Amino acid sequence: MKIAIGGDHGGFDLKEKIKIILKSKNHEVIDLGAHEFNSTDDYPDFCYPVAKMVSDNEADKGIISCMSGIGAVITANKVKGARAGLCHTEYLARQGVEHDDMNILCIGSKIVDHNIIENIIDEFLNAKFLTDEKYSRRLNKVIDIENSEST
Repeated sequence: MKIAIGGDHGGFDLKEKIKIILKSKNHEVIDLGAHEFNSTDDYPDFCYPVAKMVSDNEADKGIISCMSGIGAVITANKVKGARAGLCHTEYLARQGVEHDDMNILCIGSKIVDHNIIENIIDEFLNAKFLTDEKYSRRLNKVIDIENSEST
């Protein structure tokens, strides 16, 4: 799977750990930065390119990390076609995909238990959208809202 990743100074160390995990599972990793720690960088500079790459189908999924994850999820969800969720548990990472077709995982590096990062990533990447009528209906309503806002 081709996975775009990004993170600012607050998520830099976690992004580097995520990169190692993904490569160990033979995923193609596209690291959109930061490529070095810079305490004055800004999360939108890394979150937006990840979301854009996913929404343009240039990556299968995206993973973004910042200090709390909130800036990452807000930024990513500004991109049409991006469905980013802030997930700090395995359940949320799986459920976000199954119920909401989430395609970008946002993680707060100062919030999440780093001992379960690999499990969270596995749940996110292995989950499939459940095509039950209620989930499809809800997703279509979200897409309709997104389309009405961009006209």
